[in-house]
Amino acid sequence: MTVIVTDTGFGADNWSSGYVALADVTNDVVALDVPSDTDPAELGKHLAGVAMIRVDFPSFADGRGFTIARHLRLNGYTGRLRAKGHVISDQYAMARRCGFDEVEISDALAQRQPEGEWAFRADWKANDYQSRMRG
Repeated sequence: MTVIVTDTGFGADNWSSGYVALADVTNDVVALDVPSDTDPAELGKHLAGVAMIRVDFPSFADGRGFTIARHLRLNGYTGRLRAKGHVISDQYAMARRCGFDEVEISDALAQRQPEGEWAFRADWKANDYQSRMRG
């Protein structure tokens, strides 16, 4: 099982349409599973009609997923964007700032880092250093 983390806390996964691996994309894809080594520039040609993109984080030390999310948002993707895998609670604010709507974590990670640790970082807009410096 997995746990979905949003600004309101832990929840169940309500996405039921499945995912298609980026390597298997054909026409009429509703949801994409994107590996962390994907070139963000290559995603643009696959986004027509895609309602959900799930970006894999194979390790908490692998930040390429943040780049993918930021690139998607800067290039106009408005669908649901989910980080999946080894994202830790300390990275939640960064994930939200980069454009992710939610984070999918394992039950084991949710036990090691309970909901309170994630909720502590849910006010990600108030603690944004770059926005404070610009404003």
